[in-house]
Amino acid sequence: MPLIAVCAVWGVFWGSWSALLPAVKLELGISAGELGLALSAVPVGALPAMALTGRLARGRERVALMTATGLFALAVAAIGLAGTAWQLALALLLVGAFSGALDIALNLATGRTERESGRRLFQPVHAAFPVAVIAAAPLTGLARSYGLGVGTVLVVVALLVAATALTPLALPLGRGLPEPSATGTERRKLWGAVIVLGALAACVLIIENSVEQWSVLLLEEHRGATPLVASAAPSVYMAALTAGRLIVQALPRTSLRVLCLVAGLGGGTGIALAGLGGGVAVSLAGFALTGLALGPMVPALLSRAAADDPSGTMVWGVSTLSYTGFVLSPLLVAGLSGVLGLPAALAALGLLGLPLAARSAVERR
Repeated sequence: MPLIAVCAVWGVFWGSWSALLPAVKLELGISAGELGLALSAVPVGALPAMALTGRLARGRERVALMTATGLFALAVAAIGLAGTAWQLALALLLVGAFSGALDIALNLATGRTERESGRRLFQPVHAAFPVAVIAAAPLTGLARSYGLGVGTVLVVVALLVAATALTPLALPLGRGLPEPSATGTERRKLWGAVIVLGALAACVLIIENSVEQWSVLLLEEHRGATPLVASAAPSVYMAALTAGRLIVQALPRTSLRVLCLVAGLGGGTGIALAGLGGGVAVSLAGFALTGLALGPMVPALLSRAAADDPSGTMVWGVSTLSYTGFVLSPLLVAGLSGVLGLPAALAALGLLGLPLAARSAVERR
């Protein structure tokens, strides 16, 4: 399916990119600080691009998704041309911008296809991303072990992304409808709903990005795990997250209220267990529980947004607002770690499950 293919190649890049970072640092001869500064260009580019794409893509989802995918492929290839830290930062600024545009265009196209086809699509489409990340990272490591350089790997990934750029032509979308006019009260209600759903999704993504960024460090420095065992933590989380999405897809009658309750209690308990657990196995089990419980949440919130607002405004707003979770997550965990230590800081993120559980009560009423 076109939407799954696009989401998969998007995940292929980010999985490969995480495995390429040591080689990028070595080839460019830059410090860890310079690399971190260059990486910060990704969210700087993403947020304004997401806002702009949301305004332009509604009613033009097919064209927007094709364009964003093609430009993302070019940006990926351009990273290989960087020879200095500032050139890398510029390339990553473009990657962030077109990745953000791809994110919005993909969600808008998925939401519109759901509405017009009557099929539930957000869970399987979003499940493709973590599967691709899990597969791409070790394959990239294998490619590096055979002597392939950063530029070569990036060109291969860019070609894979470009190969899917035309697949949205196969989407069974009707003609775009004009955005219905709305009164001031209706607009305020719509954006109020966007803030609520976006904030809930941001809570999920703060925890998700924290697992991806800090789980390996937790296991190595606080659980005494070997580098090989510690490196499995993000994959365990991603595998559980994928399983959660596919399970919910197989259970179409699962309500948003139930998902919020499971995510709030299960996700909060899981990350607390991972942070405070006494051993490697307990922490890995905590990460798995977190992924299983939280995995279906963001696709479910986007699906609700798509159903409640045919114009696509809610999908765009929820996607953009939730992305701030990724931006805030490293700063939040770093700040908490300075006060509480990393294990307690991760456990404290379990409190972010409370708004999800509270939303479950609201849904019930």
